[in-house]
Amino acid sequence: MDLAGIAQALSVWFLPVIVAITFHEAAHGWMAERFGDNTARMLGRVSFNPIRHIDPFGTLLLPGLLLLLQTPFLFGYAKPVPVNFGRLRNPKRDMIWVALAGPGINIVLAFAAALLLHPAAYAPPTVAPWLGENLANAIFFNVVLAVFNMLPLPPLDGGRVLTGLLPRDAAWRFARLERYGLLILIGLLFLVPLTAQSLFNIDFNPLVEVLWPPIVGLYGLILNLTGLS
Repeated sequence: MDLAGIAQALSVWFLPVIVAITFHEAAHGWMAERFGDNTARMLGRVSFNPIRHIDPFGTLLLPGLLLLLQTPFLFGYAKPVPVNFGRLRNPKRDMIWVALAGPGINIVLAFAAALLLHPAAYAPPTVAPWLGENLANAIFFNVVLAVFNMLPLPPLDGGRVLTGLLPRDAAWRFARLERYGLLILIGLLFLVPLTAQSLFNIDFNPLVEVLWPPIVGLYGLILNLTGLS
């Protein structure tokens, strides 16, 4: 990808990525506050100001690297919103709703972007293609972010949901995986595909194999419901 191609790709991905990740984290803090924990509010994390949520690696470098490597899907993350689960009125139940708030708002954003594609076609000709690409990328990235975060692995939202659903003793043991969660994700995302390619000369990415069917299904559902397909 040449310099012009990189600039074009960044120009139509930057806003979708920043908005999706910012709303995702703000939603966690907002939901936690609804259930009794105002830690995120006190630390200024219930905010749509992206600067408060940006993680230099997860929000900027990782999505940019995946974009340049032309990986099958693009994702990123922000600084986790601090939640004191002990301050929730019903910690085991409420952590499920706090976790679901992030992927939930991403699905709402994907629907909103899909609906906005209809009037975007009437924008001035010099703006319409760029605006359309931004909105199309917003649909896709929000779907990917929602599905990816529902993987049942702590500290991802799906791991929090599963922790809330498991019996107390099993939940405690499962939650201990959180310290290894990022390493497991890095291994699945980079090390396993590289090993499969170098040792066996096959293209195998376990995350893509698991995530791609629900991504395609949710993406298609949104397009159908909003009249785009």
